[in-house]
Amino acid sequence: MTTVEPYVPELYVPKGSAANAQYAVDIDPKRAGWTRSSLRIVELEPGGTHHFTTGDSEWIVLPLGGGCTVRIADEEFQLLGRESVFAGVTDFAYVPRDAQVKIASGAGGRFALAGAKCERRLPARYGPAPEVPVERRGDGTSLRRVRNFASADAFDCDKLIAVEVITPGGNWSSYPPHKHDEQRAGEETELEEIYYFEIDGPNGFGYQRVFPSREGGADVLAEVRSGDAVLVPDGWHGPSIAQPGHDMYYLNVMAGPGEAREWRICFHPEHTEGYR
Repeated sequence: MTTVEPYVPELYVPKGSAANAQYAVDIDPKRAGWTRSSLRIVELEPGGTHHFTTGDSEWIVLPLGGGCTVRIADEEFQLLGRESVFAGVTDFAYVPRDAQVKIASGAGGRFALAGAKCERRLPARYGPAPEVPVERRGDGTSLRRVRNFASADAFDCDKLIAVEVITPGGNWSSYPPHKHDEQRAGEETELEEIYYFEIDGPNGFGYQRVFPSREGGADVLAEVRSGDAVLVPDGWHGPSIAQPGHDMYYLNVMAGPGEAREWRICFHPEHTEGYR
């Protein structure tokens, strides 16, 4: 009798390892070994176009560098975009499940598609950059800026939660270590999470830690560079550490099985004392 070993995904996803003919990064639930969260990065040459079907997932088209138009049926959204993820917030477009989408860029650019399997079909919408809440979180060497463009309380989705974080060079973020791998009413929500990284400046790097919250749980310490990703199916995650002199960007994409779309986390009790 042949024994089939269960699929165990690699939690550290170095640049290029999740690429294919269409995407520089293509992480879907099957690749990640979970049920809902997805991330794709599409790179377009000047005048380039990309077509995709949303299927059973909702998606946000988020410019990483450059601008584009996003067309769904008879609706079209012009995204001004930005020069880079370090230049500031960007506008974005929400596209619903069961839709045909066309992305076109006259000048070319790089665009993230943050997705989550969902049940409800919400209307396509434009997200203006001036309406993105920017949060200062932490103090001192744990100071970072969080762009809550699709946080649970800032933009309506069915399941998808997505934010951007800028960590100044030399600082820690995702700190204290926290988790969201249990469904506990009013205290914690179960969410699968993708971290996608970019580092400002050539040869920059950072570090990402994920450690177990249960026996046999997720455990990784990765040196991350631009284009890398880390999967967080469960476990305590943090800190995210930026190399001195090189700001760190990461895009967080989250979704979970709970009926309510909430980001409720539990901090690690051994790392909160004295933290402000």
